[in-house]
Amino acid sequence: MKTNQISLTFSSISENVGITRLLIASVGAQLDLPLNDIEELKVAVSEAVSNAIIHGYSNNPDYIVFLDLDIANDTLKIVVRDEGCGIPNVEQAMQPAYSTDPERMGLGFVFMQSFMDELQVESTLEVGTTVTMMKHFKQTPISSH
Repeated sequence: MKTNQISLTFSSISENVGITRLLIASVGAQLDLPLNDIEELKVAVSEAVSNAIIHGYSNNPDYIVFLDLDIANDTLKIVVRDEGCGIPNVEQAMQPAYSTDPERMGLGFVFMQSFMDELQVESTLEVGTTVTMMKHFKQTPISSH
């Protein structure tokens, strides 16, 4: 039974999005996930982290983003949290093509929803936003040779 916990805190700068992609790819590989699943995990995590940096913190590098990974019972749980401005209307924010930034496609939550088995978004104005994503996988028995 594989269980693992990883917590990462990092500055709210776009360079760190790449680091979170590497981390989740590495975890996906350890879980023997198919390459396609790993690609989807990378997109979902980088979208959640980008949202925290761009929308939660308005690209202000002086803040911290929290990433927690928890692997247990055939489930990978990913939690991305910020202590930023919060989302006034989570339901509206999760609509396809909705974005407060005209430069952005507004598909972040759509990708998270389609690539993960579960997505939960909790947000409080001026307190922050927590995005919880779950991915179920099949445990592969460790071979004896």
